[in-house]
Order: sequence, then C-alpha cells, then structure tokens
Amino acid sequence: MKALTDFFNFVIERKTQIIELILEHIQLTFLAVVLAIVIGVPLGIVITRKKKLASPIIGFANVVQAIPSLALLGFLIPLLGIGSKPAIAMVLLYSLLPILKNTYTGISNINGDMIEAAKAMGMTKGEMLLRVEIPLALPIIMTGIRISAVTAVGLMTIAAFIGAGGLGYMVFSGVQTVNNYMILAGAIPACLLALLMDWIISKIEEMVTPKGIKASKNSGEKKNSKFRSIFIKYSLATLTIIVLATSIGSFINKKDKIVVGSKNFNEQLILGHMISTLIEKNTDLKVDRKLNLGGTLVTFNAIKSGELDVYVEYTGTGLVNILNEEAIKDSDKAYDKVKEEFKDKFNIEVLNPLGFNNTYTLAMKKDVAEKNNINSFSDLANFSPDLVLGSTIEFTNREDGYKGLKSSYNMNFKEVKTVDGGLRYTSINNNSSDVIDAFSTDGLLKAFDLKVLKDDKNFFPPYHAVPMIKGEILKKYPELGEVINKLSGKLDDNTMRELNYRVDKLNEDPRKVAEEFLKENALIS
Repeated sequence: MKALTDFFNFVIERKTQIIELILEHIQLTFLAVVLAIVIGVPLGIVITRKKKLASPIIGFANVVQAIPSLALLGFLIPLLGIGSKPAIAMVLLYSLLPILKNTYTGISNINGDMIEAAKAMGMTKGEMLLRVEIPLALPIIMTGIRISAVTAVGLMTIAAFIGAGGLGYMVFSGVQTVNNYMILAGAIPACLLALLMDWIISKIEEMVTPKGIKASKNSGEKKNSKFRSIFIKYSLATLTIIVLATSIGSFINKKDKIVVGSKNFNEQLILGHMISTLIEKNTDLKVDRKLNLGGTLVTFNAIKSGELDVYVEYTGTGLVNILNEEAIKDSDKAYDKVKEEFKDKFNIEVLNPLGFNNTYTLAMKKDVAEKNNINSFSDLANFSPDLVLGSTIEFTNREDGYKGLKSSYNMNFKEVKTVDGGLRYTSINNNSSDVIDAFSTDGLLKAFDLKVLKDDKNFFPPYHAVPMIKGEILKKYPELGEVINKLSGKLDDNTMRELNYRVDKLNEDPRKVAEEFLKENALIS
C-alpha cells in the first residue's frame, strides 16, 4: 500500500513532465503511422497491379522488420541526425509491413465475380478501385493499420534514446537510476496509449466497413451509429490537424535555437540542464534541450553533424575514444591536447573545465571486500578469476576500460556481464555480479553503500568535465562562451557526487537540482 501511495505521489510531483511526454509520444506516433499509411496503402495497391514487384517489395519490408530497432536507429542517425526524424523514420519502416501486406492481401483476395460484375457495369479501372476494391478490402487494410499503430506506440519509447522525447524518457531515466516509479510512470501511460489507439482504430474500422457486409441493425441503432460515425470523423479530423500543425510548428521552431545535449546518465542530465538554464537566464537565446541521448558516439556525432550545439564531454573520453590517442595522465596536458585537437579537426571549441574529475573506478559490496581484504585494483586482480564483472558495453570495449585493465593489472574475471547504466547497480545488489565499473562521482555509489577500490597503478586517465560548443555557433553568439564559463571551477568531485545522489537516490528532478545549484551559487537570480 505504501508503494502505491509513493508511486501516486511521484506521479503528482512530476505530472507536468509526464503530460508533456505523453503529448510528445502521441505526436511522434501519430505522425509515423500517418506517413506509413500514406506510403503503405498506395504501394500495396501498386503491387496488386504489378505482381512481379510484390515479392521483392514485401520481402524488403520483411527484412526491415527483422532488423533490431536499435540497430536500425544506428543506421538512420548518420543520415537523419538525432531527434524526431530518425525516430519517426524507424517507426514508419516497422509500420509499413502490416499495412502493405494487408492492403495487398485485401485487394488480391476479392471475389473475382465481383470484379467481373463491375466490369460488366462499364466501370473504369479507377472507378473499380475506388468503388469496389478499396471498400471491400478496407476491413483487412484497417486491421493492418491497427496492428501497426499499436506496435508503434511501444516502439516509439526508443525515441528517447536519440533525444526525440516521448514516454521512453521516463523509462530510460528510471532504468539509469534504478527507480521503479519512474519506469512505471513511463510504461503505464504507454500501455494505456496503445489500448486507446487500438480502440480508436477499431471504431474507425467499424465506420469504414461497407454496409453490405455488416450485420443488419434496427433503426435506433442506425441513428446512434450514424451520430457516432459523424462525431468520430470530426474528432479525428480535428486531432489530425492539431497533431500535424504542432509537428510542423515544432520543426520550424527548432530554427534559431541553441541545442544543448547530454549523454544518458543523470550527471549528464544535471549538467545539460545547468548549461541550458544558464543560457536562457543570461541571454535572449532560446534553448532546445536534447538530453538523455545515447553514449559518447551518439552525442559526439550529433555535435559534429550540427544536430547539437553544446554538450559536456570528459577529457579522457575525448582523448581515447574520440581522438584515438594514448591516455595522458597529466590533467592539464590532457585538457590542452583535447582543446587543440577538437578545434583543428572538428571546429569544436572546448571551454573551461567545470572542476570535477569523473574518472572510471571499480566498486563492490563492502562486506565482500572486507572479507577478502580487497582495497585496490591489484588486490582485486588476485580474486578476479572467481568473480563476475557487471559493466556497461562501452566500458567493456574501451582501451581505457576493461581491455586495458586486463593487461595492466592482469585482471581476468570469471565472467563479464554487459548491462546498461543503472542496471549495473541492480546486478550487484541482487548478487548477479560481484564487481561493477562506476564513475567516481556516481550518486548511486553512496546510495548502494559500495566500496570504491583504489586505482593503485593510476591506470585510468583524468576525466575532467568540459563543455564543448560548435565553433560556428560560438562565432555567431560569442556571449555563449562567457555565460557557460561561469560554471568553471564551481563543481568539485564531492559537490557533483551530492548532486547526483539527490537525483539517483532521492528521486529529485535533474532540472530542479540543476537550477537550485545555480541559484545557490548566484549564477542565476
């Protein structure tokens, strides 16, 4: 009962954000499904006329359906960037098959005698299509649309992974912070939206089904049915106009905005909100927040392609993962190298460090560490053949991650389980893993009361947080550099860890935490 009360309190506290995300989810899903109908139905009609095209086109749609959604997004990001465009394109491609196939099946399976009768009445091919084939095939076509629409609601949760918004934002954030209330706050509305979508399309299906194949109704039912039909038609027309207008408006309004991005963990969300609010409160510029994106490659490719204007990176990540350089242990030299190379190679300006060093570390349960007298990475290496490492995919594949640890410390775990974000902490909490990778400023280290081990050979390079901004944007708006640099030196390791703890454990809103910090430090009024 307490859990239910806490959940309702959480929903009430975040109601404004949840409503905004629901509206975003509806807009994205509706647009994707409408485009799928506009493409799928005519294409389905074409292949009923050109039978030779049917197999390759339906086969292509089948292949697209077989591609994992995240992989498909990975293919689309270089072409369409981040945000709503690749998300809509992904859902559109997944929605095509049921619509295309059902249109083809519905028209192809019409009784031949009816086609012959239409010809005998002197109908042209166009008249036969509009007056006979489509009306008779509509129930089957609508079934395909119904399947696509319901599936699209669930698929669109992945849109949050690339900054398109929607209810997936709550789900991903909840996974990152091990917050079940946040996961449910995203999952439950998504489930209800899918059911609502199914109900609405079932009513449309009833409306478009030809009278000749419906069961007969008495006059009272017919009047009510006619009234409902008119009401639904006008409601849907109004909804379509509103969604399309707001969608077009949102694309237009994205112009002349500073786009601030972040990676997909809470520290990055806090920093993204800090920078966004600083810009909004200290300039006349508008900000578009593209937060909670994927990992390093997603965010960096986004700023490189112009989809993002500003985001916070880490010097170690910039050196090793982006520049493919050897790690530099000296903090100042690492910063200078990243600053120089990013400007020369990518025309990206690296601003002043924020003050904290969020380097990698390893952590484990205190009782296990004390039992085996494990205090450092070297101590851990002796026990690693009997232990399980739970780490992010990115850490597992990095030279400054597990790959380098194996050679530097002769560390070979019995098993390595790759889990995303906050799920690392869930895995160690339920004993699925014994050791996890972590960032030194993670709030969840405190929340789960884990022991942070000492990197006694100083393997991990410095990871000082530094804001990055597109060179042309800084040139166009030179005041941005001065405004963002107000954060320089304001965040040490302990401060950042406490801010993360407030979000990770106390379930506070990252935006609220960021804005309160800015006010406390007199950076905004």
